[in-house]
Amino acid sequence: MAEIGGVRVKHKKPFNLTIRQRDNIWGYAFILPCVIIFLIFTIYPFCYSAFLSMQEKVGTNITDLQFAGAKQFIKAFQSKEMWNSFKVTALYTFPTVFFHLAIGLSLAMLVNKSIHLKGLVRAMYFVPVILSTVVISMVWKFMLSPKVGLFNLFLSNFGIDPDIAWLKSPKLAMTAVIIVGVWKWIGYFMVLYLAALQDIPVSLYEAAEIDGANGLQKFFKITFPLLGNTTQFLMIISVINTFQVFDQIFMMTGGGPIKRTDVIVYYIYRQAFQIYDMPYASAVSWLLFVVIFVLTALQMRISKEKMEY
Repeated sequence: MAEIGGVRVKHKKPFNLTIRQRDNIWGYAFILPCVIIFLIFTIYPFCYSAFLSMQEKVGTNITDLQFAGAKQFIKAFQSKEMWNSFKVTALYTFPTVFFHLAIGLSLAMLVNKSIHLKGLVRAMYFVPVILSTVVISMVWKFMLSPKVGLFNLFLSNFGIDPDIAWLKSPKLAMTAVIIVGVWKWIGYFMVLYLAALQDIPVSLYEAAEIDGANGLQKFFKITFPLLGNTTQFLMIISVINTFQVFDQIFMMTGGGPIKRTDVIVYYIYRQAFQIYDMPYASAVSWLLFVVIFVLTALQMRISKEKMEY
């Protein structure tokens, strides 16, 4: 407190931040760019697609829109083509998810054993995961070509006709796409299963051997139950990813032949960027979101009812 000209003036204390407050400010500063990117590229498109789903085109320009309420959703529910795309997506999803889990677990159990060059084997299986799906699709498209494709040449060694048009056959196109989808991602599932396997105490297997359990009994009584949480997680991830498959369909089949591989995301792409009906494409996108949300919620509900060991 100082006195100037007979008037007492109170000095303000300097504004000092505590160490915790300074750390908080720096923390917010570091995450701010990520938040901004998330808002621009995730939240804004999410909200804008909801807005578009309640509009309809009234002109030739893509911006000529007017409010239409639930008209686009009604149109989607009445579209046989959309329901066919959901059916095709299901035909792709469920076999792919099964083979992701089954082959991933089998490879993890194989690699988990004491084998030579274990690290190299793990890396070889994981390489397709880090490669671009576009590149992999182009390579497999060449490998599946009739007569000259490596896959057909390999089958010819077993007396099978090499002139098989995998990607142009209505019966074989989906099988080819599933093979590529499984081959690319089994390394990811193998690595996560391998980490879970190495977390199981060896003493459980030793106790089972003392009790006279064979390999099959140890798998179904010890290994498989203790991998329950990992399996549930991988199943959810696999369902979400396979329901959104697009790039390999775009590169390999273009939704053909006769729409046998016209999955729902590719159907949305055609409506939005070939027919330029953005409101309808947004409505179908929201229906896809609801389907994935319900499937994920069901899987999480089932996982909560697991047994404790």
